Amino acid sequence: MIVDVRIYTCAVNRVAEFVKLYEEKAWPLQRKYLGNCLGWYVTVEGELNTVVHLWGYDSQADREARRNAMAADPAWAEYLDAVREGGMLVRMENRITRPAAHFAALSR
Repeated sequence: MIVDVRIYTCAVNRVAEFVKLYEEKAWPLQRKYLGNCLGWYVTVEGELNTVVHLWGYDSQADREARRNAMAADPAWAEYLDAVREGGMLVRMENRITRPAAHFAALSR
């Protein structure tokens, strides 16, 4: 398994607006295409105005196939347009991670 850690930094005081748009337009699509959401969070302390979500995949090929299918859906393009036009995000980052050996052994 791999985990895609996605980190979004919102413009100051725009987190609630971004989360609302995401819930309405992106969440249904991501649940449909990506499926395995491991967590979805907003920061309380530390670097504020940040949203973090984690998605689990069987492999990088699984991730690419799922994300490509989502990207082909016109509703996804509409969501991306709304985010861009709304100017809510200032930074997006993702990290592909895999379990460390000592942790992976626990999940077997």
